[in-house]
Amino acid sequence: MPQEELQELQLERLKSLLIRVYNNIDFYRDQFDAANFDPYSVESLDDLAKAPFTVKQDLRDNYPFGMFAVPKDDVVRVHASSGTTGKATVVGYTKHDIEVWGECIARDIVSCGGSSQSVFQIAYGYGLFTGGLGAHVGGETLGCMVIPMSSGNSKRQIQLMQDFETDILACTPSYAMLLADTAIEMGLNPAKDFKLSAAILGAEPCSESMRKEIERKLGVTVVDIYGLSEVMGPGVACECSYQTGLHVAEDHFIIEIVDPKTLLPVPDGEWGEVVFTTLSKDCSPLIRYRTRDISRIVPGTCECGRTMRRMDRISGRTDDMLIIRGVNVFPSQIEEVITGFSEVAPWYQIVVTKQGPMDYVELKIEVVPDFDFDEIRKIENLQNRIAAELKSNLQIAVKVRIVEPKSIERSEGKAKRVIDLRKAGASND
Repeated sequence: MPQEELQELQLERLKSLLIRVYNNIDFYRDQFDAANFDPYSVESLDDLAKAPFTVKQDLRDNYPFGMFAVPKDDVVRVHASSGTTGKATVVGYTKHDIEVWGECIARDIVSCGGSSQSVFQIAYGYGLFTGGLGAHVGGETLGCMVIPMSSGNSKRQIQLMQDFETDILACTPSYAMLLADTAIEMGLNPAKDFKLSAAILGAEPCSESMRKEIERKLGVTVVDIYGLSEVMGPGVACECSYQTGLHVAEDHFIIEIVDPKTLLPVPDGEWGEVVFTTLSKDCSPLIRYRTRDISRIVPGTCECGRTMRRMDRISGRTDDMLIIRGVNVFPSQIEEVITGFSEVAPWYQIVVTKQGPMDYVELKIEVVPDFDFDEIRKIENLQNRIAAELKSNLQIAVKVRIVEPKSIERSEGKAKRVIDLRKAGASND
């Protein structure tokens, strides 16, 4: 669809959405009135910038069903966050919401080379987490043979990949790497022994170096998929096989990039915080939801021919930024540097403590299995080189500690990359 027609569709859906949430959700009626925002006065997409933002705490404050725009009788499914840092955020879905979700994921499978003939193995977790069931409905919408493995049981996953000739895999990047390493330990060559052609990976950051390593080991094209439970789940945006940015499902979502300090929109190509408005959600619509994710609009058009705009891969989050000796840095930037060393494996942890007002960071990194761990001088040399590279590239001073292979805990879901000890007993992933 040409962008002009797409924007007309967005405006039509936006006008209907704003009036609907005003009439059906007390929170939005109060927010709009407090901001003197009249939902009936919207005449262009630019008018959306006059509406107030929504943040995660708003969903927690209205737990469990205060943000629903439809009666509970119309809700066919709910998903929710873990609630480990407060009340859970609850999102509901009508039958139509599930159909839209399935359509978005189906597009993403096709965009990386899949089809109705694909065997689609899902190794995201099922349950209240949106990953597994979101991918599942997309595979069924497209007509794939869906293998609902969920996460875990890695050797069984590998056996089914071989026996069922899986060609599309969906999971987190760290679990894809664990599956590849497990298969190699079993004496297999995944790039030759599997029928995999693509992996749709999301739910956690993945550096370009880690992507290339997964592609090399599995013999696949890795595409990044983006979403978050509050907005829908996976499928809000996804890369195509050209890997030049994530195509946003703009017929269902309006994306804005704003300066996280001023909250004003930034021009295309500039980095800022991602903000989404859901255009077609019945049950849990959101107006200008601040995701805390950092990205940008990728200028230009994609070679694949899709006309929907692209967002860049997430570079970090406004709430996971570390301040190391006064320098702002995201964990994903640290990962990009360390994966450039052939001696280290893509398994690391950033341990954060406090020294006065500043964050103090120790970086634990595993070496590859054939590294001579008994050579103290060799270890010290590697630690010094990595520390020097971090200092040169990111202008940060980090204590680097090389650890033995497989000494960092593996996860069959999201990898725990950051251990936050700044508050007693606290830890973040």
